[in-house]
Amino acid sequence: MLGLVKKIFGDANEREIKRYMKTVEVINGMEPDFVKLTDEQLKAKTEEFRARLEKGDTLDQLLPEVFATVREASKRVLNKRHYDVQLIGGMVLHEGKIAEMKTGEGKTLVGTLPVYLNALSGKGVHVVTVNDYLASRDSAEMGQIYNFLGMTVGLNLNGMDPDLKQEAYAADITYGTNNEFGFDYLRDNMVLYKEQMVQRPLSFAIIDEVDSILIDEARTPLIISGQAAKSTEMYFAADRFIKRLTKDDYTIDVKTKQVSLTESGVEKAEKAFGVENLFDVNNVTLNHHVQQALRANVIMRRDVDYVVNDGEVVIVDEFTGRMMAGRRYSDGLHQAIEAKEELDVQNESMTLATITFQNYFRMYRKLAGMTGTAKTEEEEFKSIYGLEVIQVPTNKPNQRVDSPDVVYKTVNAKFNAVVNEIVERHQKKQPILVGTVSIENSERLSDMLRRKGIQHKVLNAKYHAEEAEIIARAGEPSSVTIATNMAGRGTDIILGEGVADVGGLHIMGTERHESRRIDNQLRGRAGRQGDPGSSQFYLSLDDELMRRFGADNVLGMMEKLGFEEDQPIESKLISRAVESAQKRVEGNNFDLRKVVLQYDDVMNQQREIIYRQRREVLESENIRQIVMDMIQPCIDRIVDAHCNEEEIPENWDYDEVVNYVNRQLLEEGAVTKDDLWGKEREEIKEYLFKKVMDKYIAREELMGEELVREFEKVIVLRSVDSKWMDHIDAMDHLRQGIHLRAYGGTDPLREYQFEGYEMFNAMIATIQEEVSTYIMRSQVEAKVERKAVVEENKMSTNAEPGVKRPVKKDETVGRNDPCPCGSGKKYKNCHGSDN
Repeated sequence: MLGLVKKIFGDANEREIKRYMKTVEVINGMEPDFVKLTDEQLKAKTEEFRARLEKGDTLDQLLPEVFATVREASKRVLNKRHYDVQLIGGMVLHEGKIAEMKTGEGKTLVGTLPVYLNALSGKGVHVVTVNDYLASRDSAEMGQIYNFLGMTVGLNLNGMDPDLKQEAYAADITYGTNNEFGFDYLRDNMVLYKEQMVQRPLSFAIIDEVDSILIDEARTPLIISGQAAKSTEMYFAADRFIKRLTKDDYTIDVKTKQVSLTESGVEKAEKAFGVENLFDVNNVTLNHHVQQALRANVIMRRDVDYVVNDGEVVIVDEFTGRMMAGRRYSDGLHQAIEAKEELDVQNESMTLATITFQNYFRMYRKLAGMTGTAKTEEEEFKSIYGLEVIQVPTNKPNQRVDSPDVVYKTVNAKFNAVVNEIVERHQKKQPILVGTVSIENSERLSDMLRRKGIQHKVLNAKYHAEEAEIIARAGEPSSVTIATNMAGRGTDIILGEGVADVGGLHIMGTERHESRRIDNQLRGRAGRQGDPGSSQFYLSLDDELMRRFGADNVLGMMEKLGFEEDQPIESKLISRAVESAQKRVEGNNFDLRKVVLQYDDVMNQQREIIYRQRREVLESENIRQIVMDMIQPCIDRIVDAHCNEEEIPENWDYDEVVNYVNRQLLEEGAVTKDDLWGKEREEIKEYLFKKVMDKYIAREELMGEELVREFEKVIVLRSVDSKWMDHIDAMDHLRQGIHLRAYGGTDPLREYQFEGYEMFNAMIATIQEEVSTYIMRSQVEAKVERKAVVEENKMSTNAEPGVKRPVKKDETVGRNDPCPCGSGKKYKNCHGSDN
């Protein structure tokens, strides 16, 4: 059926290539005129293009001339002329798509075309590589073209000073790794002054090895955390203090579950902890611990709000009465309850910021990528990132011979066969590249070759610069190279003298990966630019993929036919069966990544709100209105809670409203019950807000506007950062335990979305309360300094810069473990049912 459709309508990829070829002909037609230009005339093209953009031309209109300019510049500077297929690849990238180009087709050079074109807009172009070595190499080599044409090039490496990073991001074109771009985004949203930000708004990124970054690393979030855990002693100290108080030292608001110290309680706290003013900005942490200890002891009731189970505090749902495994109270309340119950206090999370690559790269206005292997993951690229995959033809026909897989009964038999094949080809001086899926297997094979006296190199993706050199020489006569999947990626293997006559580079795979894409990457090492080459995979029935998919049937067949241990089956039927198994695993892994992203999206929406509002605070000279917008909801909430529209005013609880406003925003006696009597609900809100504003204006006049403005920023930033950090922790705990809800017949994802939304709203309310209290109650006499929640020298990231390991499957899930999709079923009965 599909063949018939293709006959009638043609292949979509082919139609796209034909469309691009029309533009290639236009570019080629310009070449004779560009050859005649002097260097100065060619360099002047950059300013000409920018001027035309200013006048209203589009990048698409400029594309043919721009590509002709870059090609000519490349010829003069690097002595490399872009092939027609490279021009096609450049157009694919400019349109925000993925260009699948085989190994050796010059993807790095392809990138120069859309990079230069898009950099003309002045918004900055990011070129993303998988490690620092490739970023440095490509920026240095391709930078020669950009510099010749008057463009600036920045290199963004791990560990650089912020000043140097700002300089790198201010350049027209910035090279760096996916990790560093992502961490810089997170760090920018933790700075205390807008001048400390390094990134500009995210405009256009081209990702090299796009499948590695957007698929293989999609499940690993970037995390910035504090090195040392917070002290837990303060929770116990606050708990001991609260247990010594009398009922006169605090007031309880049952309706809102709020509790606060009275004047006598505040005095006792100040005396107990040796401070002059509990509400001073320097005592924020102490006050926070006292308030949470008060809530834990007075409001939170054991066996009602929570239970103690196996030494852990477990929250009880107030509506259903069921235990909410995995859920923790945020903002330090959970730790305060642990101190109250004399349990081990779990350290508060020190995760300061986190984001997945999926959500980071989706923030770019335009995204493109290139790789040798993307078609097998086309559905994922399209549905997650909105990226189409276009297969760009090779410059010369592919001559590589791919032999069917050979299958042995045991692993020992397989490796013996691999070594024998290496010895035989080595005698002919044919270069061999052997791919392994683990470092353990590469070392096993190395030992076997050493015993045979065959010199070889072993690579396992630890040292990029040295590996790139070794991989580049893997095509020399007689060379034997053993490499794990990731090793030397992004480096061409050029055949040595006479190698073409002995069959070119031979690729040997020692196991099938569960992703066809990883196998194709290994195969793609041979047959570069029309070179001869060959490939074959060696499997055993003990291999993981074979065990999971019908190894017993093959074993039965081998034994029935009388196969010896060292006698292989070589059959296209087995190759097809393995490929079919790989497709099923890929589908399962995609489903799991999709579910993970759905959970991530909940957090991502919240992150975007917090970061947007935080940036607004940093960039505004005057945040008075932001503060007013925080105080108003605090008044609204307390009035709504105690002046219910459905009750008659005589039954309204004016005392609680008065107590709250006087304690949190004004001072004792500032508002009385008589002041509120006889007013409508909205009138009460207006009256209270005006009283607060009067005090606010008086403080502003007394302290001076400059001091107040800076003080407000200090309070808002500190409150937002500390509460957001606690919220990240609470959401993480919620997510870890949410799949258990499926056993109760509910959808875990919907529960996570709903509870996450409730928790986020609670966090916003807490920020508003804290900011309002400190703005209105603190005594400020001198300019206060902005301080980070965690000092910079105590922060660390979860990524070792530049270290890549062999690609592993997304996550090892035991057959009897809960399925990560959250269904509540065992993995073997859900997404693992095909396995």
